[in-house]
Amino acid sequence: MRKGVLEFCILQLLKQEEMYPSDIISALKESKLIVVEGTLYPLLTRLKNAGILDYRWEESKTGPPRKYYKLTELGEKFLIELRETWTELNNAVNRTIRK
Repeated sequence: MRKGVLEFCILQLLKQEEMYPSDIISALKESKLIVVEGTLYPLLTRLKNAGILDYRWEESKTGPPRKYYKLTELGEKFLIELRETWTELNNAVNRTIRK
């Protein structure tokens, strides 16, 4: 379940703007979702291979070039589906815990 929520949060961040992986980690950390590079990079690669994400290289002034990730058109559609699923799940859990 955590993997699915993490994927949803990452895609939502990337809907707002292109991001470098360490920026994604920082944004998640601000929301109290602790993620390490060893978790993030394989997830980004899987989403890229599935056509949900794409990236571009940007030269860095202080080191090697950086990959900036963004949603593809397929990724935008997938995020809409995830948001709908999240809403349904959230509503079901709330109904259950109110009983």
